[in-house]
Amino acid sequence: MIEKLRELQNNSYSPYSHYKVSAIAVMKDGREFVGVNVENASYGATICAERSAILSAISNGYHKGDFKELYVMVSSEKVGMPCFLCRQVISELFDKDCMIHCVTIDGKIEDYTVSQICPYPFGEEDLK
Repeated sequence: MIEKLRELQNNSYSPYSHYKVSAIAVMKDGREFVGVNVENASYGATICAERSAILSAISNGYHKGDFKELYVMVSSEKVGMPCFLCRQVISELFDKDCMIHCVTIDGKIEDYTVSQICPYPFGEEDLK
């Protein structure tokens, strides 16, 4: 998986931050969906790699609960964590015990459950 993530780094469009991020969402049936960060001069229009991969799975007919795990690699020797926008999407679509694998460019991996990175999720029940 590390080599796939490294190869995906080449697809990142990050001319402003120069911070490349790649992600692979793995489904319970084994299918994989990839994503990279795509920046924009209007920073609010930027999409993160995590959401790109997750939304690709949804666009291809997968649903909440179909996700098995998520791999995220940043172009740094420091571990990068999903931003809070991505954590919101993750907490809504992934089971709480799914694994999020955060990978550095040199292959160091830190593993977390969704519950660990999203200890106080905001969800459907909060809207009632």
